[in-house]
Amino acid sequence: MGEETECSASNTDGSNMTDESVKYYTREEVQNHNMSKDTWVIIHDKIYDITSFMEEHPGGEEVLLEQAGADATESFEDVGHSMDAREMLLQYYIGELHMDDRKKESKKEVYITTSKDAKSWSTWLIPAVAAVIVGIMYRYYMLEHKSS
Repeated sequence: MGEETECSASNTDGSNMTDESVKYYTREEVQNHNMSKDTWVIIHDKIYDITSFMEEHPGGEEVLLEQAGADATESFEDVGHSMDAREMLLQYYIGELHMDDRKKESKKEVYITTSKDAKSWSTWLIPAVAAVIVGIMYRYYMLEHKSS
């Protein structure tokens, strides 16, 4: 079914798996696993058998079935899965996408800033402008009621 090769591969968490055989599957092999009782997906060129997770998925089984047998990387990233979800994904890992079937496009780098210095001016400017507008409206309303 899948081609076995002895090599060192990187896990999605960055740790190295050494002295383990990694199975490589073609895109065509993965596409054959597209039913609720047999569901595989590709995420970042890694193959996951998520059949046992279908009923547990918080977003529902249908969401996963839409991606069954296909590359779900973009959908997985668009949802913004938590670190816990990414760690949970590791238990369903079964192999890697064959080198010939991997997309040749450059990988997008994701930059996440968590520094307190990373706050931009918009994080304080928008609420400040809103507060000024509310203050002006309040004063206008109060002046109008005093004069009557």
